[in-house]
Amino acid sequence: MSRLIPYPFVSFLLLVMWLMLTRFSLGHVVLGGALALVAGRAVAALQPARPRLRRWRLMPKLFWMIFTDIIRSNIAVAWLILTNGRHGQRKSGFVLIPLKLRDPNALALLACILTATPGTAWLEYDSDEGMLTLHVFDLLDDEQWRHIVQNRYEALLMEIFE
Repeated sequence: MSRLIPYPFVSFLLLVMWLMLTRFSLGHVVLGGALALVAGRAVAALQPARPRLRRWRLMPKLFWMIFTDIIRSNIAVAWLILTNGRHGQRKSGFVLIPLKLRDPNALALLACILTATPGTAWLEYDSDEGMLTLHVFDLLDDEQWRHIVQNRYEALLMEIFE
């Protein structure tokens, strides 16, 4: 079964997404199923590293933290935009953050977290030096952002993945 459908959950989610984007009919189920199988095989050809969760029970804590951070960040960014950012005093900038995290799945999840949070964007990661370049919409203190990423997200991701 794993040869025919190497990533059944990914294929199923792709089929569901296809049906949500189109309408539900027998033709779309067949076409979406075929596309999901082909996409599942394409993912298998990439041979992504399988995630090894050491402490998966911490995942709900991580997701709740991400959810609340995204809500807070949405409000903060909206306030900055609506009020013209403390009367034009808003300053964007780049922060270099050294990371100890090495697991590729954890790094990918950290990239998704930081990019999904309004006001921040993961720009570059140097795997040789473990250095992350982060863009911040309203940069007040570089050290505060290093502390947030290293102690809030990286530490929890290291507990979960490494």
